[in-house]
This record gives sequence, C-alpha cells and structure tokens, in this order.
Amino acid sequence: MSIDRSRTTRPPATPGTGHGRISTETVRTIVESSHTRRTFWRQLALIGPAFVAGAWQFGPGNLTTAMNAGAAYGYTLIWVIIVSTILMIFLTDMSVRLGIRTPVSLIASVKERLGGWVGVLAGFGVFLITLCFSVGNAVGSGVGLSMLIPGTSPIMWTIICTVAVASILFLKGIYRVVEKILIGIVALMAVCFIVSAFAANPDWAAAGTGLIPIVPDNAWLLIIGLVGTNFSINAAFYTSYGTKARGRKKEDYREITIVDTIPGIVAPGIMTALVIVVAAAVLNATGTDAPGAFGGLARIFEPIAGPVGAWIFALGFFGAAFSSMIPNCVAGGTMLSDALGKGASAETKTARLGSAFILAFGVAVTLIFSGSSPVELIILAQALTVLFAPILALLIIVMANDRRLMGPLRNTWWQNVFGVIGLVSVLALSIRLIISLIGS
Repeated sequence: MSIDRSRTTRPPATPGTGHGRISTETVRTIVESSHTRRTFWRQLALIGPAFVAGAWQFGPGNLTTAMNAGAAYGYTLIWVIIVSTILMIFLTDMSVRLGIRTPVSLIASVKERLGGWVGVLAGFGVFLITLCFSVGNAVGSGVGLSMLIPGTSPIMWTIICTVAVASILFLKGIYRVVEKILIGIVALMAVCFIVSAFAANPDWAAAGTGLIPIVPDNAWLLIIGLVGTNFSINAAFYTSYGTKARGRKKEDYREITIVDTIPGIVAPGIMTALVIVVAAAVLNATGTDAPGAFGGLARIFEPIAGPVGAWIFALGFFGAAFSSMIPNCVAGGTMLSDALGKGASAETKTARLGSAFILAFGVAVTLIFSGSSPVELIILAQALTVLFAPILALLIIVMANDRRLMGPLRNTWWQNVFGVIGLVSVLALSIRLIISLIGS
C-alpha cells in the first residue's frame, strides 16, 4: 500500500511557514533594521578626511584673523567667511573624488599626466604653505596654554607642544591616530565657540548685514589672511590623501559628501563666523585694540562663568592651535616625500624628516620674533599662504577634469564654475598681496 507522504511528512520548518516560528514579516523587519544599523555605522565610519582638513583650516591663524576682523570692522567681513566656505566645499569635493580615482596619489597622477616637474612644484608648494602655517600653530599653542596656566611662558609651551606632536609622528598608523584626536578637539571647539556666541549677546540683526560684500579701508591684508585660512587650498589638496588612506570607493562618494565633505568644511566656517560675531560684540563695541584681542576675548565668559570663562576660551584657542599643528606637519612631510618620489605615506623617512623640519621652523620663527606682537605675526604668516594657493587650485581643477582618470566622477560644468571662481579669487588676492608687500 502506498503512502501519501505529502499528507504525513511535514515540510521543513522555516521562519516563513509559521509552525511555532517567527513570521516572515517579523524576519523582514529584523533584516531591515539590521541593514539600517549597518548603514548608520558605515556612514559614521566615513567621517574623517574632510574633518581633518577642517581642523587644519580652523587653526590659530584662522581664529586670530577672525578676532581681528571682528575687533576692527565689526560684522562687516562675515561675508568673506561665507564665500570662502562655499568655495572650499567645491575644491575639497574635487580632491575627495581625486582620492577615490587616483591609482597611487594625487601628486603621482600629476607627474604622470602633466610632467614630473609639475608634481614636484605641487609638493613643494604645499610644503612651503605648511611652513607658513607652522608659525601660527607654534605661536598659538604657546599663547593658548599660557592663558590656561597664567604666569607661565608661551615659549615654553610652544616647545612642549612641538615635542608632543613630534612624538605622535612616530606612532604606526599615524593617519588614524590623527583623525581620532582631531575629531575630538573639533567637537570641543565647536561647543566652546557656539556657547561664546550666545554669551556675548551680539546684535544679530547687525550681524546679518555682514553678509553684504563690503571692503573697508585698509582691510585687504586682513581679508587675504581670512581667505588664506578659510579657503585653504593646501588642506583641500591633502584631503585626497586622507581619502586614499581610508580606501574610499566610487560607491562611497555620495555618502562621503553628505556625512564628511560638507559638514567637515561647514563646521569650521560656522565657528569662524561666530568668532567674528563674538569679537564684534565684545571687542569692537568696547574699542579693544587688536593686540589685546586675546585677553579681551578670554574675558567674554566671565559674567556667566567667572574665572572659568577665560579658561574655557583659552582651551578652545589651544585646541585650534594643536588640532592644526598635527595635520599641518603630517601633510607637509607627506607632500614633500611624494614630490621627491619617496612615497605618498606619512611614515616614510623623508616624510618624517619633512614634518620635523616644519615643526622646527615654527619654533625657530617663534623664538626669533618672540618680542613681536603674536597677533601681527600670525596674520602675516596666514596671508603669505595665498601666494602658492593658485598653483594648487589650478592643479586640482585640471586633474578633476581628466576624463581618463576621473571617469564618471569627472567635474560637471557647474563644479567647474565654482572651481574657476575660487581660482580667480586666490590669484587676485595673491597679486594684491604682492603689490602690498612691494609697496610697504
């Protein structure tokens, strides 16, 4: 007698058949939620290269020029920050795409497509800019810690900070270490300066008028300094290396733009604008001179936080200096090593020696000009960075338009429009600075 097994044998129990198991709908919900969690953490892991560029961008030079802009001209120069931030986003975005598409590194690709001497020029251009930035970082770190611990020597703290950064250079996997340190410091600075903006009780309506482009008399050097720090072409250029170090792929590009490129550049732009607002409310309103800006701003928290208020500001100022000091020397050393054909890594011998020279240069200039106004020294150093910026901006735009290299990530026409606007802007400011220096 045959047995009808279809009636007596039970089908395998699966999540979708019932049989005391969870339902298909429940399984779908679990899978979708698991995918959401993975997507969230994957997006969080994409944060890094642009925030490093932002931390480098928002250094003591940026903070000092913004303080002086607010102290001397009130809210008038806020528009410079807005324009610089928009242009910085576009140049950084180009660099991110170059980091995704270049086989080895940006300078190596420049050498291959435009000639070896062009790549060497680009690498030395970034290196020279980092030398200028190193002065502001060295001065700023010493000033910040001396404000934190009154009665101590700024020069002593400059040397200590330099030694601390030098020790970081010997760590393996240096880029990941730098990223973690900088993201934490940027978050701390953001809190400090957002609180400071509201503590200063500024005239927000008057601040709104600062969005209208106006160039006050005798403000060109300050404007050039603001652009040199906020539209930081060298930081944008180096972003391609951070993107390459993190192994980013074409399919990551859209998410990178949303979670890293835009917020990483907008954050320091907002903080810089807030510094101008605070300086305008506290220093411009009271007529505090620029050389006294450090002490004046350090007192903005005192009405609501007592002596701790000055400590909070000093901590933010030190954070700006230290967070910029690390990527500045790492990027300069890496670019030098890559330009000389010694490798596009911060851990090569040439890169470490280049980074050490950048740190030593900052300390040396700080010691030599220790009797000068730290504010004026920082502003001049930041302004000088725009002399080399046009070359780097041109290379980024040219490489981002290379069809064979970029493929589907090649620049669109509207990205080129903003890139050309940025190039023309830094070129015009470079010419203006040269004329000013010759005239003086």
